[in-house]
Amino acid sequence: MKRIFSVAPMMDYTDRHFRFLARLLSPNAWLYTEMIHANAIIHGDTTRFLAHHPSEYPLAIPLGGCEPKKLAAAAKIAEEHGFNEINLNIGCPSDRVQKGRFGACLMREPELVAECVATIKSQVKLPVTVKTRLGVDNDDSLAFLVNFLEIVTSAGCQTFILHARKAWLKGLNPKQNRSIPPLNYQRVYDIKKRFPELEIIINGGIETIEAVNNHLQQIDGVMLGRKAYHQPFLLRTIESVCFATPPISLSQVFEKIYIYMQTEITKGTPMQHISRHISGLFLGQANASHWRRNLAIDPLKTLHFAINSPKTFV
Repeated sequence: MKRIFSVAPMMDYTDRHFRFLARLLSPNAWLYTEMIHANAIIHGDTTRFLAHHPSEYPLAIPLGGCEPKKLAAAAKIAEEHGFNEINLNIGCPSDRVQKGRFGACLMREPELVAECVATIKSQVKLPVTVKTRLGVDNDDSLAFLVNFLEIVTSAGCQTFILHARKAWLKGLNPKQNRSIPPLNYQRVYDIKKRFPELEIIINGGIETIEAVNNHLQQIDGVMLGRKAYHQPFLLRTIESVCFATPPISLSQVFEKIYIYMQTEITKGTPMQHISRHISGLFLGQANASHWRRNLAIDPLKTLHFAINSPKTFV
């Protein structure tokens, strides 16, 4: 299945509750969990970390780490839990990640990344993909990126998700690294021309259906992040345009979320763990602030009213 459109992994955002909502709005998007360190899967609460709803497929898991055998062991566990893709995260620039010697700093160690990919592939039948930046610090030339891709491709990776910015490893926090380094979409286009046999997905600063369509003229797929989270109905629009899927109505979304929330509450899930992800559904609707306030006070009651007021929403 081609990754024409996907929702980016985002820490504290793309948990299983948001992914359930995203799947309602976009039946064909590739979804990604939050990044999980290999050690957490091997030694931590595996059931909690890997929990997901069957409706989420196709679903990928981004792994963090730099030890090939541990990454392969974590990937094997993820495969056994039903995931459809193992994604190696070589893009996160946070200080914590750098101290653990993984994330974007590994762009300077392409041979190690290639070893990680090869070792994972030896243990699973799933596709192994890599999400990375265009470079790090002053190592941001086309030649640097080409060298990185050539070495990692030699290990069997055929899909790269390129955040169209470099990362500054010192001086910028992760939030600043999502906006201050300038976007360079042309660099991603040039990489696709250089490696036509690879599946190249573009990520970073993409906010409109027009931008999605423009990128798809040049590369294989588009990944959206925070824009899709804060304006979830953008997922419905992209789904309708890219896959010609009849758009789900807001009332149908409310009804399905209501049933989902009731089920989760019986399992002990706090309501706010779900309701915090759905306030964006009211964006652009009449009396949006009123609905969001009530959602924060009593999510189930608010959803019940919304379901029974279908003419209120568009």
